[in-house]
Amino acid sequence: MFVGHAAVAFAIVAGVAVGRGWTAERALTVGLLAGAFASLPDVDIAYALVGVVSAASGDALTLASAFWSTGNLVHRTVTHSLVLAPPVALVAALAGPSRRATRLVALTLGVGVVALALTVSGPLGAVVTVPFVLGAAAIGILARRYTDLPPATVFAVGVVGLVSHPFGDLVTGEPPAMLYPFETALVTDRLVLAADPTLHLLAAFGVELATIWAAVAVAGAATGLRPRTAVSPRATLGAGYAASILLIPAPTLDLSYPFVFSVLGVGLVGALPTVRLVGTADRPTVEPPGWLPALLTGLSAITVAWLAYTVAYVVVG
Repeated sequence: MFVGHAAVAFAIVAGVAVGRGWTAERALTVGLLAGAFASLPDVDIAYALVGVVSAASGDALTLASAFWSTGNLVHRTVTHSLVLAPPVALVAALAGPSRRATRLVALTLGVGVVALALTVSGPLGAVVTVPFVLGAAAIGILARRYTDLPPATVFAVGVVGLVSHPFGDLVTGEPPAMLYPFETALVTDRLVLAADPTLHLLAAFGVELATIWAAVAVAGAATGLRPRTAVSPRATLGAGYAASILLIPAPTLDLSYPFVFSVLGVGLVGALPTVRLVGTADRPTVEPPGWLPALLTGLSAITVAWLAYTVAYVVVG
């Protein structure tokens, strides 16, 4: 759900902005800001690089295992808290204004959040909280510098982005500690989309694709763009990915990498160049597609590949 987190927040915030009649530029701006906030909680996974370094001599699966086993020591705790989302969003909103007193309040609040993490989770909790708070402040400063959004809007968008993030993690692993620093758990078990572990993984992947398409639809509504007109017919080549059911292990949450990396690779069909004839048929020139048609064609190819693989798995399985 790394991309899905940003897509959900973008779709929600930009969708509300479009519904309220905001201009396309302003709607897309607040949507992108929400996406940035929604991506921020996963900064805690950076600690997983410690595990990767320690297992640097292993193969790809060993490195992946070390990445997640190390990262999960602090992943989905303090940075995924619904309780801490408002104060961290407030840090972002107050860090932007140029007034010294306002920034001093932001600094004090940020230090307080880090101190809380240190008290509850020890040094490791504080280590991942520092970039979390600094990241929020950086987003607030950039929002102030490059947009005309008032602090109240930055705060509201920040809350939506940060609060939406942990709900996207409910189908992909251990439920986040949403009520951190309190020990009470809001959700204790992962949401199971299918009893079969492979179908669960495929369903979770489908949910993420749906969130991305929702973001595309909202962007289209804001700008008047019809995404369907930008998709090349070669996206249908993704259907050939169904044959990979014979080549890769059935994916699960514990072994998702062969499927995820290979199906994402199908998206490269969107970046394939087209041949445009100039002058005569003997002098063709290669013309790469524009970034938007390439992006939408690649996303469509991935969607077709996912659907084809899912059908093949159901039929063969």
